[in-house]
Parts: sequence; structure tokens; C-alpha cells
Amino acid sequence: MRSVSCDILVVGAGPAGSSAARAAAWEGAHVLLAERRPVVGLPVRCAEYIPAMLVGQADVGRGYIVQRTTGMRSFLHGRCIQDMAAPGCLIDRHLFDQALADAAVRAGARLLTGHSVLGREADGAVRLAAPDGETLQVRATVIIGADGPKSRVARWVGLGATHCLPSVQVRLPLREKLEHTHIYFDESVIAGYAWLFPKGNVANVGLGMLPPPGRPGLRHVLRRLVRGLTGLGLVEDRVLGSTGGWIPAGAPRPCVAGDVLLAGDAAGHTHPITGAGIFQAVMGGRMAGRWAAQAVREGNTELLRGYGEEWADFYGETLAHAHQRRRQWEAYKGPLDGAINRFWIGFREYYAAS
Repeated sequence: MRSVSCDILVVGAGPAGSSAARAAAWEGAHVLLAERRPVVGLPVRCAEYIPAMLVGQADVGRGYIVQRTTGMRSFLHGRCIQDMAAPGCLIDRHLFDQALADAAVRAGARLLTGHSVLGREADGAVRLAAPDGETLQVRATVIIGADGPKSRVARWVGLGATHCLPSVQVRLPLREKLEHTHIYFDESVIAGYAWLFPKGNVANVGLGMLPPPGRPGLRHVLRRLVRGLTGLGLVEDRVLGSTGGWIPAGAPRPCVAGDVLLAGDAAGHTHPITGAGIFQAVMGGRMAGRWAAQAVREGNTELLRGYGEEWADFYGETLAHAHQRRRQWEAYKGPLDGAINRFWIGFREYYAAS
């Protein structure tokens, strides 16, 4: 077993982890960024949409952008119920993740790909499995868990798995260029939504929802959606690729526990209604990295609490309200006509106190 020491160990090189590593290294901390996958960003499990404002915030160029969109159209039972401005970008997610990881390395972080977390020892050391089969023991002053919704780091501090929704997605050829993202609602998509996100000449078409008990599963619902979109002439019924995964939809979690910080999906920072989490991951990761570096520099891990306070000020109220709406939506059993306005962010009723 090899042993190494560092100021900050970041677990997970997604947007949250790489942003944290970059911010901490920029502040002068000695940072190890451990990623279990051999190649950062692959395989992709994402609808690949980001808000336009994130491009400047991420500050890693624009080489990952495939297409810009101008708005979002929402449909209920096939009828457009809202057309709103929502500037955004469809991206190659793996290129985005790799650009963030590269930026962290340029800032001074050391990236370890193919290194998965085995556990944490009683004395605080973290054991990693290296690609060659050797075990690497890492001693760090601060640990940042950015290892997704099934976070092992979160379990170390007594947090169980967060509530997640299953999702499925296919990539299909587009028949015409679109400048809007499309959101679809009907009762077959339980407490969730389906989407069509145009990405150049193709579209990511998918859905995330509560598993339907005793009814056909997500792939059956997705298949029906694809047939409908094909009938409208929007896409070709020819699958070019598929993916799936889990969308965090639980309550915001404590993101500071002793010498451990959580960021991104691991911290429950994904929006419980939309499932969007890349913006929060980049911003939260940056905050976590900055506070971790300050705590190391001043030799005072009590300063880590500043991360939780800054995050709560920045996004806590938004997430708490979204979680309340998520609970209401999952409990609702009636028709969506007249009710969807309370559950979806595009409508004024969503933001009303409840």
C-alpha cells in the first residue's frame, strides 16, 4: 500500500469536483482529484443542456458547445401551454467535464483517473483502488465528496442515499433545426416530464419520472413519446444511442460535516423539479474548494462551515421550495390540467407560497 498526503482530496471529477479542485488549487492548496472512471466524462448520462449564463461562469472556453437555444416550450397532452425565453446551450457533456478537469490540472491539482474509493479508515485516511490493483492511502486535511447521488463520501458522514428518479434517454436524428427546448407533460409521465433537446442535427429525447407501479415502465412511455414525435415530423424513429441513470430529487442535505464537504449531486444540490444540476455543481464546487483552501491555509477546519452558509444564502431557499413542490407533485393523483402550473417552474403559480 502506498501512502500520500495532500491538503485536499476531492472525490469525483465531474463538474462539482473539478470546479472544487480548480478553486482550491488556484488558492495554493495541494489538491488530489480522484476519479473512478478511466476517462473523465465518459460514459455520458446527461440530457446535455446548460443555461447560457453558465458558459461564462465555468470559464473553460466554448469548445464543448454544440448548439445554442433561445427558449423553452412546454406541452401538456400535446398542446403548447407556454413559450418562454430561456437562453441555453446543448453541449457535448464529456468535453465539458474534460475541460473543467483540465482547468483544475492547469491550476495545480493532480488528477488520478481510474481511482475508486474503497473506504475511510478510523484515523481519517482514505483508501483508493488504483488501476494497477494497488491500494493508495491518502491523508488529507479536508475531503470534498463530489461523487454523485450515490455518494460513498456522504455515507461516511451518516447520510443515506438521496431520493432519485429513474430516467431513460435516446438520441434521434432531427428532421428540422429547432431553437427551443421542448418539455412534455401528461399523466403517463408520473411526477416528472419528458424532453426533446435539439443538439445540432440530432436530439436528446428522454424522460424522468416516478417508477410506475404495476404499469408499463419508463421505456414503454419513452417509446410512445418517440412515436408521437415521429408522427409530428420532429425526429426520425432511428435510435443512434441511448443512456439512462438516476436524477436526484430529494431534499437539500447538510453539506458540511467536520472535515468533509459535499458538493453537486452528492450534496443534493440538483433541482428536485427540473433535475438540473450542472450550474449548481459548478458554483457549489467552486465555493467548496475556496472554503477548503482557506481552512487549510489558516489551519482551522471550523472555517468550513462558511461553505454551508454561503451555499444556503446562494441557493438554499430555491432548493427548499422546489423540494416542497416535489413532495406535493408526487402526492398528487389528479389530472394535470389546472395543476401543472403549481408544479413546473415556468409558471407564476409555482412560486407562490404553499
